[in-house]
Amino acid sequence: MKWSFKRDKKNEAEKPKKSKLKEWGDSILFAVVAATLIRGLLFSAYAIPSGSMEGTEMTGDYLFVSKMAYGARMPITPLSIPFLESTLGSNHIKTYWSGIKLPYFRLPGLSTVKRGDIVVFNFPADSINGPVDMKEHYIKRCQGIAGDQLSIVNGQVYVNGKAMPNAPKQQTSYRVVTDGTDLNPVLLTKLHVEVFYQASASDYEMIIPTESLKELKACSNIKSIEPVIQPKGQFDAGIYPHNQLFKWNQDNFGPIRIPKKGWTINLNDSTIALYGLPISKYEHNKLEQSGKNIYLNGQRTTKYTFKMNYYWMMGDNRHNSEDSRVWGFVPEDHIVGKAMITWMSIDSAGTGLDKIRWNRLLKPIN
Repeated sequence: MKWSFKRDKKNEAEKPKKSKLKEWGDSILFAVVAATLIRGLLFSAYAIPSGSMEGTEMTGDYLFVSKMAYGARMPITPLSIPFLESTLGSNHIKTYWSGIKLPYFRLPGLSTVKRGDIVVFNFPADSINGPVDMKEHYIKRCQGIAGDQLSIVNGQVYVNGKAMPNAPKQQTSYRVVTDGTDLNPVLLTKLHVEVFYQASASDYEMIIPTESLKELKACSNIKSIEPVIQPKGQFDAGIYPHNQLFKWNQDNFGPIRIPKKGWTINLNDSTIALYGLPISKYEHNKLEQSGKNIYLNGQRTTKYTFKMNYYWMMGDNRHNSEDSRVWGFVPEDHIVGKAMITWMSIDSAGTGLDKIRWNRLLKPIN
């Protein structure tokens, strides 16, 4: 038998050639599909919109976020316009159709969420009542994982009775008392000091990076600098769980146990105050109280077993961060990925090439 591998030039000539328009269309389609797969399964780019992670991450930083780190979450809302936010403009015009929703599923990851990781997630308390994967993106540092007992004592986070390592460039606020003379704005900018509040001509609350404290204290017009700490037992209604049963604030909080899949709790006034939100909103149950009786999906009960793992997220800029201390736990189905690299950083106050923070380009995140 004779085998021939010669091309049939006659048949090739008979095939209609693609028009330039069709070639361009095929190339664009391939690029969109490839970019969608890379963005969905491998990594995505996100921007830092606020100062809650200063000075680890800065407003204007652009990050690569690994989806593989914790396993890529499969789309829950598959019909959406690629590369756009879930809503556009002040009228919140949707870029997705929620008529089709898929169950939560995550591919195997390289690791699990660990304490100290900087994590991108969908904001649990998003006021836009949409699908999980269409909620606004937030970035915070994980302070506690499922099953941990967490507390904050005078601003220091403790997990399972041990002090958590503070981020190298973690920030908090200080009360600064001067002799009444004006502060040098150039110096404050150089030291990355933010005037948070001014009570009088000589009394300020400032957010000061740790490495800037020594130089600021050395200024001749500075009389004293003391950390601002809300005292233990002082109730702050803006702090989770927003209930007088727990007289907690941003600096003295807990202890609280972070829910873990399979953990069963007794239901009472205290546990409903702490865990009613995840039970009802994140795990989609109807939780009701009538006198001393508690009903779950219409059935009287005294216990509840969690279906998901949860995490406790906080900003490194401790007194300028809306985080788990305000809105509580982050469910596992809200986790997007791990922040890995700052690939670009833009200073909106700069001009020309000075707008680029060159020392932050391609900087690993830790």
